[in-house]
Amino acid sequence: MLESAETAELLLTHPLVPAGPIPTANDPDGFYPYESFCEASRRPVLKKYRMVSIENDRIRVKISPDLGGRVCSIFLKDSMPETLFFPRVIRPVRILPRQSFTGGGIELSFPISHSPVQIAPVLCEVTQDQERIYVSCGERELRFGMNWIVEYSLGECDGFLTQRTVFFNSDCYAHPWMSWSNAGVPARPDTEFHFPDGPVLVHGRDVRHIDWKTEGPRRQADVHRMTGFFWKRPDCYAFGVFTPSLGAGLYHIADPVSAPGIKLWSDGIGRDEAWVSQYTLNGQQCLEIQAGPLVEPARKFCNMF
Repeated sequence: MLESAETAELLLTHPLVPAGPIPTANDPDGFYPYESFCEASRRPVLKKYRMVSIENDRIRVKISPDLGGRVCSIFLKDSMPETLFFPRVIRPVRILPRQSFTGGGIELSFPISHSPVQIAPVLCEVTQDQERIYVSCGERELRFGMNWIVEYSLGECDGFLTQRTVFFNSDCYAHPWMSWSNAGVPARPDTEFHFPDGPVLVHGRDVRHIDWKTEGPRRQADVHRMTGFFWKRPDCYAFGVFTPSLGAGLYHIADPVSAPGIKLWSDGIGRDEAWVSQYTLNGQQCLEIQAGPLVEPARKFCNMF
C-alpha cells in the first residue's frame, strides 16, 4: 500500500550569521543575489523542519522541503537498516557558495556545486496515481532564473527510490549549470567500495589518473586523506558502498545516456576525519556517492529546453 504523510521534526540547528545586511554583489566568494554567511553560531537552538514521507510495504523515504529538497532517510522495513547518513543536527560549515554546507542525506547540487538553497525551503508537491506516489521539489533560482524540479517516486512494490530531474531555462541566453546528487552514507573503516572498473581521475593532494581495478582503494580504511574519484569510462553504471559492521549499504543505478557521471568522495581515515565531525554529532563519519549528467565536476551551459 502506498502512503504519504507530512510532519514537523525538531532538529538542533546552529543559526547562521549573515556576512552583511544586503546581498554581497562584490564578494568574490559570494553568489549574488543570495546572501552570504560568515559563521555558524556555537549555541544551537531547536528548529522545526517540514518532513514529507512516502512509503510502501518495503521502504519508507523522508524528504525535507525546508532543506532544499534533501532526502533525509531511506529506511528498509524488511531488514530494518537506515541506508542514509543524516546527522540529526544542522551545523553548517564554510563551503561555497554561501558558506552554508551541511552533509548527509541526498543533497541536490543544482545549478552549481552545493546548491545555495540546500538549507533553505523550496516548493514541494505530493501527488499519487494508481501505480506510484510522487514528491516533487524545486525552485526558480535567483541568479539566472533557471527552474529545476526533482521528482522522487515509489511504486507499490519498489524496494528502491526513483529520482528524475528537469531543468528549464526561462530566457534565450545560455547560462552555466551543473547537476550532482550527493548521497551521504555512514562511513566506517570496514565500509566497502563497490565501484566499476575503468580509468578514474583522482583529486586529492594532486590530480592524477589511476586504473580502479589495480590501484583503487577497496574500503574506507584504504583512504588516508580527503579524496575525490571520478570515473572516466566505467565498465558499468551501477555502484555503491556496503558496511558489514552496520549490515547496510546504498547502491545507485542510472541510464548512462542521461546520467553518466560517477563519483566517490571520502575524507578517509586519519588526518581529515575531524573535518567531517564539524557537521555531525559524536564524531560520526560519512562519505558521499554521487551521480549526475556530468562526467567531471565542470560546468555546462543551458539554452532553452
